[in-house]
Amino acid sequence: MAITVGVFGAAGRMGATVCRAVAEDPELELAAAVDPGAAGEPLRTVAGVESPLEVAGRPEHLDEHPQVMVDFTHLEAARANVAWCAANGVHAVVGTTGFGEDDLASFRAAFVDSNCLIAPNFAIGAILMMRFAELAAPWFETAEVLEFHHDAKLDAPSGTAMRTIERMAAANADWAPDPTTTEIVAGARGGAGPAGIRVHAVRMRGMVAHQEVVLGTTGQTLSIRHDSYDRSSFMPGVVLGCKRIADHAGVTIGLDPFLDLD
Repeated sequence: MAITVGVFGAAGRMGATVCRAVAEDPELELAAAVDPGAAGEPLRTVAGVESPLEVAGRPEHLDEHPQVMVDFTHLEAARANVAWCAANGVHAVVGTTGFGEDDLASFRAAFVDSNCLIAPNFAIGAILMMRFAELAAPWFETAEVLEFHHDAKLDAPSGTAMRTIERMAAANADWAPDPTTTEIVAGARGGAGPAGIRVHAVRMRGMVAHQEVVLGTTGQTLSIRHDSYDRSSFMPGVVLGCKRIADHAGVTIGLDPFLDLD
């Protein structure tokens, strides 16, 4: 039987893309759509997908609960959406970023009857980029991360950039200090993340999601870059998350365990 999937934020650009990806996969069934801004509208109109569904304003208004709900909304909405999933035994696949440690602790305590995947990036290439950077980190003394996103993204640095730096810092805690003594323009050296690794965030029209990790040591540098040119790049990872979430108990951070990289 197909896995039933619902989408939070179905009227948004990412939510509509998720709706189409779910509807096109033979192993999944698009069973619910939630978006306060499009309540009562046909999903066909909102997301451009052939479906008899109407968009619900709140998850409480759904007639039946799907097995999985996907969330690409904003932080405040996502907190409530994820909590609803945990309270109702629904698996959550979450692409919204910005959760703090208190949020994660709350989710870990709440997900006892269902599971939750929170991934800063669902593009398979981005997952591999983070893994490659982690593998390279012990062999270099300096590194910086440059991330580029569209100008509608509200948080900086991106969740992907922060996750990359955290993994690099865990793999190598001994990085050379920043030699800069004077910043002509405040912030020119970006922000210092874990282990002092610098991160630079660009917000620009025409971008979707891009990241480059640059590592340096004596006589050489290594650049690892990933580019998402369209939101469809995230859909294979989202679909994979929907299919495998039932097999990963509790709260999982990052898509890596679903790819069997280790």
